[in-house]
Amino acid sequence: MLRVLMYLVPLALTVYAFIDCLNTPEDEAKHLPKIAWVFIILLFWIVGPIAWLAAGKLRHAPAGGRTPSEWHRNHRAEYVAPDDNPEFLKSLSEENKKDESLLKSWEADLRRREEELKRQEREKPEKDGEE
Repeated sequence: MLRVLMYLVPLALTVYAFIDCLNTPEDEAKHLPKIAWVFIILLFWIVGPIAWLAAGKLRHAPAGGRTPSEWHRNHRAEYVAPDDNPEFLKSLSEENKKDESLLKSWEADLRRREEELKRQEREKPEKDGEE
């Protein structure tokens, strides 16, 4: 059991450090380019992952000196529901004004066409009576 653990722990550490390195943005890799860290992690089986975890990544301290778990529990993303968001409501109002003006122009065009059809129907019987 101890023999398996001697190989399993460094392997797990290497896999974790490798995935963490790949998921880290390029600008957060410290001291070396990210590709160099990947090679260090894979070539130096035990020392590479430890070096990556200790010095390879820019790590941010939690705000206010709190522990990360406490910070994550108390820090909620502040999303605003659409009906409470003033910018969204303003955009709806602007779209509504555009739609109303378009609808009014369509109604005016429809009235004009109806009047034209009525006029043509009135003139048609007069022309039929002349013949």
